[in-house]
Amino acid sequence: MKLVSRYTDIAEQFSIVDRPSPVGEPSLLLFNEAVAKQLSIDVSSEQQAAVFSGNQIDSTVAPVALGYSGHQFGHFSPRLGDGRAHLLGAVADQQGLLWDIQLKGSGATPFSRGGDGRCAIGPAIREYIMSEAMHALGVPTTRCLAVVATGETVYRQPPQPGAIVTRVASSHIRVGSFQYLATQGDVKGLKALADLAITRHYPHIQSSGPERYLAFLREVIKKQIELVVSWMRVGFIHGVMNTDNTLISGETIDYGPCAMMNSFDFDTVFSSIDRQGRYAFGNQPNIANWNCARLAESLMPLINEDDEQAVALLSPLINSFAEKFNHAFTEMWAQKLGLDGHDLQDSKLVAELLALLKDNSLDYTNTFDSLTKSLKEDIPIPSVLSSWSEKWVQRTHKQSYSIMRKANPMLIPRNYMVEKILKDFAESNHSPILSEYLQALQNPYTQSINESWNNPASDEKGYQTFCGT
Repeated sequence: MKLVSRYTDIAEQFSIVDRPSPVGEPSLLLFNEAVAKQLSIDVSSEQQAAVFSGNQIDSTVAPVALGYSGHQFGHFSPRLGDGRAHLLGAVADQQGLLWDIQLKGSGATPFSRGGDGRCAIGPAIREYIMSEAMHALGVPTTRCLAVVATGETVYRQPPQPGAIVTRVASSHIRVGSFQYLATQGDVKGLKALADLAITRHYPHIQSSGPERYLAFLREVIKKQIELVVSWMRVGFIHGVMNTDNTLISGETIDYGPCAMMNSFDFDTVFSSIDRQGRYAFGNQPNIANWNCARLAESLMPLINEDDEQAVALLSPLINSFAEKFNHAFTEMWAQKLGLDGHDLQDSKLVAELLALLKDNSLDYTNTFDSLTKSLKEDIPIPSVLSSWSEKWVQRTHKQSYSIMRKANPMLIPRNYMVEKILKDFAESNHSPILSEYLQALQNPYTQSINESWNNPASDEKGYQTFCGT
């Protein structure tokens, strides 16, 4: 695995050289052959546990912990950073694009703030399952390359076996990365980071001066809208949309308290730490807009030395978020319902459906799947949708089935299935159903291997997810 350094020339204290803490008995639990092949990662099977636990480090590239700030549930923390993660470096794919290789749960760093820097096996396996499922669902996401058991106990409530995740990302540049440099008044660092982000993610931006960074913000807004629309299309609830968990690439990162929505309700919350519903399913667009506004604030020194003039140039971009999102959101519903063109009554048709889903506690995934299949097969749809469906069918056309099939999965990673697998690993570092389940999740728009996996839990009242720390 040929690594190159990354982020080391942005600013002082932006990336701090720090080695992972060795673990006692590393053993490989999961390895993603598809990702390894894509990135030409050729670590031998005998070395994988040592390399992806951090016990064996490339002598030519120093691991680093990255600094960033973050608004956590609206409260600003100027110095967060990688408290339990080490960036080993980056590898180049066949197109020459760099991909970060990061260990998560690899020990304390200068940003740990007293934590042990470790990860329990449950959150590690959750990230692997969820990121692979999201990738197959067509949602932009970071990927997992490996999960290694450490052979050590992580002291949480209750104590659990430890594990280390190897995460692959097109970059780890966050909104919080810009906040970190802006808080320090480091304009030179801000410019260097923005230019790096543009080169990696938006190379078509060729302008210079303030227009270059306005164009950058415009592209980030576009990507955040695409990401949240993708989440809502499949019923994903991130659970912790802090600015430090918002990548400017528009990829999903941090699968700690995430979950999938079963019965439709915009107010659905599963995260145990989201007591006010800030990151509820239906609030995700507003939070994405809010996070983009925080990025705009950080970019102000690159736009104009005069704050008022900078705000005047940045505000129209932030204010355009709602209109752009609503357009993309409307297009999403048109795809999920296979609507023929655009009609002024379509918004009413969608609103009626969503009200019926909520009032009757209908499963989000299975309802849209049954509507899709009903265009091709003689299958029942929920009886409460009978009158509504008569109006809907009149708005479909010859291509509706194929459009809907691409938008509406048959299979999602059901919360109870994920929890069952996590329980298996906590007890024995193995789950007898994981391999088959991962295989099914790779084909979410076709019939699953086990049809019972399409079904929601009989009762998820009180179900909670927890932050991986």
